[in-house]
Amino acid sequence: MSHTVLAAGVAGSNPTLNIAIFAAFVAITLVIVFRASRNTKTASDYYAAGRAFTGPQNGIAISGDYLSAASFLGIAGAIAINGYDGFLYSIGFLVAWLVALLLVAELLRNTGKFTMGDVLAFRMRQRPVRAAAAISTLAVSFFYLLAQMAGAGGLVNLLLGVTGATGQAVVIAVVGVIMIIYVLIGGMKGTTWVQIIKAALLIIGAFAMTLWVLGKYGFNLSTLFQHAMDQPKSKGQALLSPGAQYGKTGTSKLDFLSLGIALVLGTAGLPHVLMRFYTVPTARDARRSVVWAIGLIGVFYLFTLVLGYGAGALVGPTTINNAPGGVNSAAPLLAQALGGPVLLGFIAAVAFATILAVVAGLTITASASFAHDVYANVIKRGKTDSKAEVRVARYTALVIGAVAIIGGILAKDQNVAFLVALAFAVAASANLPTILYSLFWKRFNTQGALWSIYGGLGITIILIVFSPAVSGGTKPMIKGVDFHWFPLENPGIVSIPLSFLLGAAGTLLSKEHNKAKYAEMEVRALTGAGAEKATPH
Repeated sequence: MSHTVLAAGVAGSNPTLNIAIFAAFVAITLVIVFRASRNTKTASDYYAAGRAFTGPQNGIAISGDYLSAASFLGIAGAIAINGYDGFLYSIGFLVAWLVALLLVAELLRNTGKFTMGDVLAFRMRQRPVRAAAAISTLAVSFFYLLAQMAGAGGLVNLLLGVTGATGQAVVIAVVGVIMIIYVLIGGMKGTTWVQIIKAALLIIGAFAMTLWVLGKYGFNLSTLFQHAMDQPKSKGQALLSPGAQYGKTGTSKLDFLSLGIALVLGTAGLPHVLMRFYTVPTARDARRSVVWAIGLIGVFYLFTLVLGYGAGALVGPTTINNAPGGVNSAAPLLAQALGGPVLLGFIAAVAFATILAVVAGLTITASASFAHDVYANVIKRGKTDSKAEVRVARYTALVIGAVAIIGGILAKDQNVAFLVALAFAVAASANLPTILYSLFWKRFNTQGALWSIYGGLGITIILIVFSPAVSGGTKPMIKGVDFHWFPLENPGIVSIPLSFLLGAAGTLLSKEHNKAKYAEMEVRALTGAGAEKATPH
């Protein structure tokens, strides 16, 4: 029965209309990217959009960068199937912004640089620290890119009725190619405008669907929840209480705690989020942009609560689980149930725009980190010009795009929210301890930075590889084998404290201590003195 309903549901969509809406969005954004690219001449233009965006503009762009496929597709699906436990992703993602606002946003902007490596290398030995920061940035970006590409595959399968492994692979490749075009041509300025447009469309679309769902149930949340619980094969009363997904065993409860820690601490270490603070002219604008982002993101996550339960009530868990893309298809299927092919086409195009904007932001961050930190400062030792650096960044974007396409094809059946949680675990373990120590601990030095970055990164990746998420779990990445020995799917609860400990141990075991450089960095971080004149090599 479920397969019949699904076939009818997908057949009820209009692939021609869907392609037209999607093509219109791509065409409009490409025109904007081309226009933005006319002013992209220097490294400052390419990496930081010439620091020309206001606080509110950057706040909207941050929300566009942050509200990824995981937020829209993964969380809506997780709430539809698991209720309360799915909504906890939203809480974690939102609370994380308070850490970013209170601890890092203003201080990072005041150091007046372009990448995380710039901040860390300010008071330490340049080459080893920059290389470590670049490797960590590339690792986080790779995990995050996997999530977006997986979401794109499932979404367009539903949108266009594409089935089969080859069709999915082609779809993911098309996403990758469009994303590469955005980054190569527009740089940070073009990417930022794509993110602003996408954030506006996403919030408007989610708001309209939220009102529509609530209207069907007399604007009564209790009635909506009851209908979701009454659906065949739903988890019933468990949808409204903790434990449907993570409460079965002691291990799963610990896994949830680990996930929560990774989500809350990971945002302040995400390179593509940190890089957005450099696109504004002053530290005050950096602060304002985070306040705007918190407001928009908070409102959006309230919408996901209604959208998730709405999908559970109107579409049903059976249809969602059997759809192309599985749980990631809950939001588009809800759009179809509400407004037919036109709303499905619009929402799917918005979700697709979400993926394009986020992968573009990730790609430019990763390519900037390689070109600015590794090429300009490690290989060329700071003796290179702006044009050569931007050229290397563009070549790097091509390589990252190709890797993202291959990785996305391999990870296409994974839950998008889960893949993003792994990226957060890597960011919280490898990046956050080093950033906080660098900004707040006078004694911190090069050895401490290297131990916390490489140690945090290595521990996290090893624990992920040997976790049930990769083999031996309920939905492992590699099926048919079981080589896991670490019991948790998210390693944050182990890897984050160990990374802080490694940073402290490495620092205390080294005699290096540059008081003058720390004093200079402290003044700059707290006052912004000298930050406005900072330029890349």
